[in-house]
Amino acid sequence: MTAADAIFESRRPAMTGLAYRMLGSRAEAEDVVQDAWLRWREVDENGVDNPGAFLNRVVSRLCLDRLKSARARRELYVGEWLPEPVVDVDETFGLGENLTVAFLLALERLTPLERAAFLLHDVFDTPFAEIAATLGRSEAAVRQLAARAREHVKSGKPRYQPSPDEERRLTQAFIAATLSGDAATLRGLLAEDVVMHADGGGKASATMNPVFGLDNAVRLLEGIARKWPHPDGTSARLARINGQPGVVLSHGGVVFQTMGLDIVDGRIAAVYTMRNPDKLARVAP
Repeated sequence: MTAADAIFESRRPAMTGLAYRMLGSRAEAEDVVQDAWLRWREVDENGVDNPGAFLNRVVSRLCLDRLKSARARRELYVGEWLPEPVVDVDETFGLGENLTVAFLLALERLTPLERAAFLLHDVFDTPFAEIAATLGRSEAAVRQLAARAREHVKSGKPRYQPSPDEERRLTQAFIAATLSGDAATLRGLLAEDVVMHADGGGKASATMNPVFGLDNAVRLLEGIARKWPHPDGTSARLARINGQPGVVLSHGGVVFQTMGLDIVDGRIAAVYTMRNPDKLARVAP
């Protein structure tokens, strides 16, 4: 491995994590990092004073370019869009509160420049001077971008950190009740203001919009279990989905659904169901 290769590989986890948070797609994040590698190969690393800053700049600009077309695609997306789930990963993506689905959905409400400024500064500890050079804005302007973004994403940060035992107990009980359509148990697990999110991408059955409230959520899950039961032989395993508790459902060795849970004060406050097969292709059964 050359010195240039070693520098790039040492930065790969941070670059992948930045690109995933910018784009909400693991596949696109890895494509961006590959594009960054092609650009890095054309550079004399000895002439780069700060390789980390240089590579962050390349990745950020590549992501901003992709976000322009992503916005147009989202407008045509069938149903609710959710980020591609990251399941049981190592530190490649950097676990923690800034990987949760709620946080990533909060980022979706930002402009691309706000998103870049916020992530680079608040998540990846990049100085504002470097961010200004990356975004082609003044340092004062990027400070304002980050400040505006910070206000918007407050709602996406977790309000409660359950213990591992509580996570396991609630997740196991939830998946058992969901598969069987046990309404009474579901009422004891879900919060009054629970929100059910689902992404089928027009390629798998899913609710078109979020479902709000305990009664509606229970009716939804009970109805799914009654009308569209999962096939015999369905396998369910506990998993970490975007750093939070969840479950992976598969049949015949093929993953057809993941469900990530947001637990608050001992109840399930949100469920993020992914059924779009394109976004499940990298998930192991």
